[in-house]
Amino acid sequence: MIFGKESSKPQSRIDCLIGSGTEITGNITFSGGLRVDGHIRGNIIACDDKPSTVVLSEKARVDGEIRVSHVVVNGTVTGPIVSAEYVELQPKAVVTGDVSYRKIEIHLGAILQGRLLHEDDLRSEKVVPFKPAVVE
Repeated sequence: MIFGKESSKPQSRIDCLIGSGTEITGNITFSGGLRVDGHIRGNIIACDDKPSTVVLSEKARVDGEIRVSHVVVNGTVTGPIVSAEYVELQPKAVVTGDVSYRKIEIHLGAILQGRLLHEDDLRSEKVVPFKPAVVE
């Protein structure tokens, strides 16, 4: 379960490669491991019932949302990143957008222009505040 309470392990294998020089316009839905060296104009979304990993090389560019369990960024992302488990921003990462995560690692040199939203923070936004009863 990707966005539930169970922890999933990152995929150690790459099932799909989007090579350097490749440009894709449209959303990508996948399971397993995905490596991007090219340019994607669209969202990258993992299937909800399976662990997933996206690796963006320093040549990669994504203009859209990334929604996976594990993500490693060393390229450019313009859009939000939502990770159920782990985000790693490597030294050449440039992210313009909010990053939602459970665990995060930010290397020296990575650039983030947006908010960091820990999973617990996301849960607290859904909680309705308690109003005490009025006693007369």
